[in-house]
Amino acid sequence: MDVESPPSDKKSLRTGFTTGACAAAATKAAALALLTQQKVSEIEISLPIGKKVTFAVVRCDFAPDSAEAEVVKDAGDDPDCTHLAHIISTVRPSPHPGVSIMGGSGVGKITKPGLGLPVGGPAINPVPRQMIDRAVGESVELQSSSAPTGFSVVISVPGGEEMAKKTLNARLGIVGGISILGTTGIVKPFSTAAYKASIEQAIDVAVAGSSPAVVLTTGGKSERFAQQAFPDLKGEAFVQMGDFVGFSLKAAVNRGVRDIRICGMPGKISKIAQGRMMTHASGSEVDIGMLAKIAKSCGASETAVLEIAAANTARHVYEIVEKIALPGFFDRICVKVVKNCEKHIESRAKVSCLLTDFEGRMLGSDGI
Repeated sequence: MDVESPPSDKKSLRTGFTTGACAAAATKAAALALLTQQKVSEIEISLPIGKKVTFAVVRCDFAPDSAEAEVVKDAGDDPDCTHLAHIISTVRPSPHPGVSIMGGSGVGKITKPGLGLPVGGPAINPVPRQMIDRAVGESVELQSSSAPTGFSVVISVPGGEEMAKKTLNARLGIVGGISILGTTGIVKPFSTAAYKASIEQAIDVAVAGSSPAVVLTTGGKSERFAQQAFPDLKGEAFVQMGDFVGFSLKAAVNRGVRDIRICGMPGKISKIAQGRMMTHASGSEVDIGMLAKIAKSCGASETAVLEIAAANTARHVYEIVEKIALPGFFDRICVKVVKNCEKHIESRAKVSCLLTDFEGRMLGSDGI
């Protein structure tokens, strides 16, 4: 049997496999090696979407009382920090019926509520747990000799702690490694679904921690500035929404958040001020004309208005405004942001806005 490669999507970008699928494959190989006392070089598993796929097993060691198998994650064309991670499963007989699943080195530990997993347990999500459990059951079915009624499974990821530094795990209260994730078994390249899921998860953690407010920031830098501006809030209150403004607003109010604070710098905040609920650069340019009109409403001279109208970027506009010391300009930008955001969520929450420069200095605000 040939080892199957991840399928491709409609744009000819290769899809990949989740850490959960890899953990299940490694587990099935290790369980089968334990039960048959034979080396396994490839293994077939069933994904939650009903598709059967075959994984290469790069290492398989076994003894009468334990076996260990290793699978390398192929994330396809998805820019994932876990691409080429080695997912290892160690399987042993257990005196307790069923399958107990634990996290080893490189798999994170849950330290905060709100993730749908018990605090103190490993960051192995429910669907991967089901896949691992099924993998053991399929291994038992594949061999005819008597098998134990119980198994212990330990999933580990060498280097997982370093990989986790490139994720939001620490903010979510997942320490010591990566999460074993996936609901379909397949990773779609450049999918926004994973990022949206991380936003929802971060808001869940904030709500579970009884945060009085959620601060939605446009990126890591604006998040640092927001943390300085709101030192009374705990770390989980701050959520990087990136370009997904509308999605994040609705995710927050749908979870009962009633105090939402938007924090960002000139470019992204200008886009929200003009009503953009998705601020990605493609198809969402800053409306310089709008900024010129705001400047005129604040009393800017005709010369200054023309200079602003001819500016190349929002940052350029803001430099001009600062140079002429135009009062009220930045606050009016924030007023527009608040108005647009509250309209988007039908006034189901109080929204406020903080606009900073590129060094973290507050330029304007509304509702803060």
